[in-house]
Order: sequence, then structure tokens, then C-alpha cells
Amino acid sequence: MATRDTTTGDSRRWLILVVICVAYLMITLDATVMNLALPSAQHALGFTNTDRQWIVTAYSLSFGSLLLFCGRLADLIGRKVTFLTGLTGFAVASAIGGASVNFAMLVTARACQGVFAALLAPSALSLLATTFTDAKERGKAFGVFGSVAASGAGLGLLIGGSLTSYLSWRWCLYVNLVFAGTALTGGLLLVPRQSKTPGARLDIPGVALVSGGMFCLVYGFSNAATHSWHTSSTWSFLAAGVALLIVFAAWQTRATYPLLPPRVVLDRNRGSAYLTMLVLGTGIYGILLFLIYYMQVSLGYSAIISGVALLPMVALTAVGANVGNTKLLPRYGPKPLIGVGLLLNAASMAWLTAIGVHSGYASHLLGPLLVIGLGMGFIYGAAANTGTTGVKPSDAGVASASLSAGQQLGGALGTALLNTIAASATTTYLASHRNGPPAQLLHLAAVHGYTTVFWWCSAIFAAGAVICGTLLRPGPLTRPAAASAPEPAPQAATTPS
Repeated sequence: MATRDTTTGDSRRWLILVVICVAYLMITLDATVMNLALPSAQHALGFTNTDRQWIVTAYSLSFGSLLLFCGRLADLIGRKVTFLTGLTGFAVASAIGGASVNFAMLVTARACQGVFAALLAPSALSLLATTFTDAKERGKAFGVFGSVAASGAGLGLLIGGSLTSYLSWRWCLYVNLVFAGTALTGGLLLVPRQSKTPGARLDIPGVALVSGGMFCLVYGFSNAATHSWHTSSTWSFLAAGVALLIVFAAWQTRATYPLLPPRVVLDRNRGSAYLTMLVLGTGIYGILLFLIYYMQVSLGYSAIISGVALLPMVALTAVGANVGNTKLLPRYGPKPLIGVGLLLNAASMAWLTAIGVHSGYASHLLGPLLVIGLGMGFIYGAAANTGTTGVKPSDAGVASASLSAGQQLGGALGTALLNTIAASATTTYLASHRNGPPAQLLHLAAVHGYTTVFWWCSAIFAAGAVICGTLLRPGPLTRPAAASAPEPAPQAATTPS
């Protein structure tokens, strides 16, 4: 029986969208939900501060290094297979992590979560791209998806704080079973059978080169965040990562079945979308990391109150993503949406530099949060839509993985860079301000570190707006017939998932 990659005429496609969003929300939640649970987990399992960082790093290393491989795997063996496998594996790893009795068990579970997240993320996004091919419906679908993807990290902080405070840190992992069970049931019942890419083979040298390169870069940035930019291990891993990715890029021009076909990234719009996600991943940690520090350490907010404080940003993100994708993107294209979104982020981060030790929420935080929420909404949906528009169905998985890889690499870079900037600014402030009560000086120095980071984030977003806005083509997105139409799969080469 012939299979299909599109459900344009299938009334179930909106239910499939719900399934995809639930699965992707689980992944985005997991990027932050454990952050607030780490102190409790450390106390319960008795591991050191150095070990604590590995609970986060183990997840990001496996996730970031395997994304492109898993994205191509979804194209080769069928997106439904990889989607369901990713859900099942993520649920099992979460259950094991929640039941951990020691550090080794927890860090192994987190690494396995990253592996299955790398399989699940591109599968979910490529299913969305191949399910919605009508331009109008595609805009609505990516608007919903963009709001979920952009708000997941903020919701993760709220959920993580709530679960840790009222239940246990273990429920920050067990909660994934609810999301995974819901999405798995929907995926089994609703997602249609997917075809393999006929006649294609896996690019083994490409897998080794890009996975090794991404691993080295993510590890190098993580090492810089926890130790120093001056250590030999940091620069040796970063240099090795860059070298491996350069060799990978050269190999892709010669490989018979390239892991990441050059045609996917050399398109100006798609390449700009991947670069946008890199910029966004780098700068957004100013909000997700240092604004949370400010609210909890300087203002004394609890974990739950900090999460609630971000809800206006989440709400505006949903509005921006839906309005942007349904009303603005079809008419004006991604160039103004992404450019304006990045500029809004830059303006909001500059606005946040006015905070002080005793700033009020309504007077100093609410306005910037609303602005950055709108900017995030404009960016996420437009970038996800643009990054998967015009690719052949057989390339949808690896195109989707490129978006996630950009964000993941940006997050690692942002964490390392901004941590270093904050620490340096705080130390400099203390060295130059020796008079006054020590407790007050510490608070003032911390706020100075945060505002310095916010200025840097503003500059990162502004530079991204200029670069990405210049590279993006003006006008609405176009979808060549050859790319948007489902690829026929020969009967002999087709295997139902």
C-alpha cells in the first residue's frame, strides 16, 4: 500500500497538531523544569556542586550532538516511527531519572533523555511541516506551534517551581510521563503511516563528523561556563568542534547521500532561519537565567512567584506567534517579522537595564516582559515555518533538526558567554566599590552583573536583526510545487511505520 506524507485533506490534521505540540512542549519544558529542582535533587542524592552541572550538561550534550543524525534518520525510516520511539524512550528515561537513587543513575537518565529528545524534536517539527502544506493552514499551525515552542521554557520554570515546592523534585521528571503518554496515544491513533525515503543511504562519515563537532562545541561552551575560558580543555574542544564542522561541510559537497544536503542550508531564507535560532538561543538566556536570578536573589521572589511573573511574557508570545503566522507572514514574509521580533527583543533587554536592587514588578519588569513576549512570538513561528518551507519531504527531518541544532548551540554559547560576562562585571564592581555594608555591596554588584548581561543580550539581538534581516529575501514565502508535493514512494521501497 502506498503511504503518504501529507494529510491536507484529513480532518484529523488539527488533532495531529495538538499531539505534536504536546510532544514538543515536553521537550521545551525539560530544558528548564529541572533547573529549579537541582538543589533539592542534590540534597537528596548527595552529589557535589561540580556534579550538579552535569545534570544539565549531560542532557544538552546528547541532545545537541545527535540532532542532525536523528533528523536524517526520521527522513530515512519514517517520521512516525522516530516520533513514537522518541516519545517512548523519553518517557522511560524520565521514569528512571525520577526514581534515581544516586548521581550516576540520574545523570545517565538525563543523557538518555537528551538522546530521545534529539529523535523526537525533528520528528515532531517535520511531521508538522509535511502535515500542513496549504499556505493558510500552515500559517495557523506554525503560529500555534511557535507559541508552544517559545513559551515552553518559561512554563518549565513555573511547573518546576510548583512541583518542587509542593511535591518533590522527582515529579519534575515524572511529569513527562503525562505528556508522553498523551502524545503517544494520539500518535498511535492519529498520525498516518509515513514513507521511507526510497533508495537513500545514511551518510556514516557525515554522522561521525557533525555529531563529534557538535559534541565538542557544546562541551567546550559548557566547560567555559563552569570553569573558565582560559582552560586548555575549553579551547581544545572548541577548536576541535570547529575543525570537525568545517570538514563536515566540505564532505557534504562530495557525499553521495549527504546527511545535510547543501540545498537545504544554502537557500537564503532557510539559512537565515537557522541563524535566527542560533541568535535567539544565545540571547534568550538573559531572560531564562539572569532575570530569574534577579527575581529570586535580589527581589526575594519564590520559585513559583518567579514563574508566575513570566506568564505575561508567555501570553504575549502566543499572541505574537498566532498573529504573525496567520496575518503577517502570508502577506509580508519572514523578513519584517524576524527583523522586528529581534529588534523588540533588543529593546526589551535594554529596557531591563533600568532595574535596581528594590525595583517593582509593575514598574520595571512587566513592560519589558510584554515586549520580549511579542518579539519571541514573531520570531519562533516565522523561523520554524521559514526553515522548513520549500524543502523536499525527504529533507523535512534534517531541515527541522537544523532549527533545533541552531537553538541548542546558541543556548550553550549564551550560557557560557553570559555567565562569564556577569561574573566579570560583578567582580569589577566589587573591586571598585569598597565602601558600604558588605551585604548591600553584594546586591549592588549582582544587579550590575545582570544589567551588563542585559546590555550584551540587547547587542546580540540587534546584531541578529541586522544580519538576519539583511539575508532574508523580501516578500512572502514561496513553496515550489516540487518541494511541497508529497514524494511518491515505490511500492517495494515503502514500509509502513
